[in-house]
Amino acid sequence: MDEESFKEAVRHAKIPVLVLDQKWHRLFALSGKPDDVKALEQELNELLAEQGKLNNEQKELKKLKNRLMNNIVQNIDHAGDDAMAQDKRLIDETNAKIEANEDELLDIPNRIKETDAALMLATMRFCYTKLRTNASEAKEISDWIKNVRIELKKNIIKKQNREINNKEIYAYMHDIFGKDVMNLFDVADENNLVTNIKPADEKPEGVQVNAKEAAAQRPAEDFKADTKKGD
Repeated sequence: MDEESFKEAVRHAKIPVLVLDQKWHRLFALSGKPDDVKALEQELNELLAEQGKLNNEQKELKKLKNRLMNNIVQNIDHAGDDAMAQDKRLIDETNAKIEANEDELLDIPNRIKETDAALMLATMRFCYTKLRTNASEAKEISDWIKNVRIELKKNIIKKQNREINNKEIYAYMHDIFGKDVMNLFDVADENNLVTNIKPADEKPEGVQVNAKEAAAQRPAEDFKADTKKGD
């Protein structure tokens, strides 16, 4: 659809007066309204205010006209020519003002509709730009989360391999050097690394832990992962 056809379709679309719709204002709650939207909003508010002013003025003018006509009828036998002429002049002026207001009131709805349609287009431009920006940023964040998850899984595997390797090394050392020697080095370990990596299923005193048992307790895939170069 070309731009002119699109605008023609928009002109025939039924849309609410946007500035009177609280949901419309909520569209800009986070980002605020751009300058073009603010300008059209102000123009539309001024037209609505003018329409309300003219409607109120018409009511008052019609009341005044009725009072003047009633005054003429009630005093037709008693009022002088000057008074009658003055009342008629006021009625003519009131009629002229009423007629002028009616012309403006016929024109204002069209101006309101045109301004409202322009405001809708400006709103749509803003919203679709925001939608595209949000979608792009959401994808970037999603990709980042995906990459972090991959790195997290890799690091979890590395961490597990290091811990398994430490337990295996400690088991071999325990088997080779014996409990007494290992206790001496455990006490000398300032950072308590050895204490922290002792196998949870370490055998009680007097039971020897050999390398075959330690290797058998370790999953094959973990052992393979740990032996890869660069880990």
